[in-house]
Amino acid sequence: MVFAHDTAVSLQAAVTLVNSALEPVGMTTPEELDDFFADYGYTGRHDGDEAELAQVRAVVPRLREVLTARRDDAVDLLNAMLREASAVPQLRRHDGLDWHVHAIDQDRPLAERILVETAMAMIDVVRADEMSRLAICADETCEGVVLDLSRNRSKRFCSVTCGNRNAVAAYRARQSST
Repeated sequence: MVFAHDTAVSLQAAVTLVNSALEPVGMTTPEELDDFFADYGYTGRHDGDEAELAQVRAVVPRLREVLTARRDDAVDLLNAMLREASAVPQLRRHDGLDWHVHAIDQDRPLAERILVETAMAMIDVVRADEMSRLAICADETCEGVVLDLSRNRSKRFCSVTCGNRNAVAAYRARQSST
């Protein structure tokens, strides 16, 4: 495994949020936010209303900025995120999970917790000099973020849809040249 479980999950959650904003519909209902909350194992405060959804959607540009930044630029962004939230890293164990880091109280708004958890995960990425694990989708028509946690660093597309679209295009190009 490249990163600790909580780091990988936080990165996956951030990428999912960023990429959901690119979809024609995106995350538009509190129920979709409920699913996101459950899918990525968030704990703590969850209001589940339109206001919380709006707050979460509002942090997406910052998440995208930090996930696609160059390493040195990411550091400034991460430090600002942590400073603004008055983050204080502490070890916690709960819900059957072993010791892991929380840096913000569980009663703070979900959008703040998402920013801080992403920042904490990105600290591991920066420290390990693994920024190359984050990229923009190789599909020329897509701006999605790719998180590559594979051993051989072979992930190029943000989704199966983009990968399939490019495989079909490559197949058609090969067929037309023969």
